[in-house]
Amino acid sequence: MSTRRSRLELIFDILLAIQNKGGRIKPTHLMYKSNLSHKLLNAYLDELLERELVRVDEETSRKKLKSTKTVAITEKGLSFLAEFRRMREFTDAFGL
Repeated sequence: MSTRRSRLELIFDILLAIQNKGGRIKPTHLMYKSNLSHKLLNAYLDELLERELVRVDEETSRKKLKSTKTVAITEKGLSFLAEFRRMREFTDAFGL
């Protein structure tokens, strides 16, 4: 039986999914990559935006007159990923 992910693990998974897609991802793709519902993803994105770990960019296509939203990771978000990895390695080293 699988264990539930903690809040920090969910944030890590979201940021990692963005990083793995080159630092920018569409919200729908992020929802699938991080295995979250639409409602839950939006709640986490609001928090990550507030803490400046991600930003949302909106581009309007001239041909289709359609706007496309993408979620991009910030330098602060990349720092979080690095520190979380260090913390995970530390706890794993002690079997915690």
